[in-house]
Amino acid sequence: MKRLAILFTLAAAVFATTVRAQSTEQMVADWQRAKAYTKAYLDAMPEDGYALKPTPEMRTFAAQMLHLTDGNYGLVCYATGKPNPLGKASAEKTVEQTKAATTKAAMDSYDFVIATIQAMTPAQLQETVKQGNKDIPRAVILGKAFEHQTHHRGQTTVYLRLKGATPPQEMLF
Repeated sequence: MKRLAILFTLAAAVFATTVRAQSTEQMVADWQRAKAYTKAYLDAMPEDGYALKPTPEMRTFAAQMLHLTDGNYGLVCYATGKPNPLGKASAEKTVEQTKAATTKAAMDSYDFVIATIQAMTPAQLQETVKQGNKDIPRAVILGKAFEHQTHHRGQTTVYLRLKGATPPQEMLF
């Protein structure tokens, strides 16, 4: 039991160091890259592919990107306490699922995320937010927001392939 406590303490120390290590500047750079990468996906899909639904259970390409948009707003607002510019509305349910409207909505969400993170201090990144009975650093929740948009953008690779479009090259740096 004592070994487990020591292991947990070491893991917590590594975790805290990792969270502190990512600066707002690095987060902003990552989100700017993610914005450009998502825009490349949006541009790669032809207009008539925005309604593509690979199976009846799946979202359309546009809905997938608008879900990503909702996640950007929702998770970043949760992490920072800022009000959601969409209010209680959902981009996925309210934005016209055209190439132009979907692209604008998604890019606006990235602009919001980037501006919000740019305005944060390193101390604010370390502040915690309640998640159930846990206190989670704002930086960790912002990391989950980044993970969410990466996941949903990645899912759209299949949509592009099914439409005969070539997915953009990976943009790691």
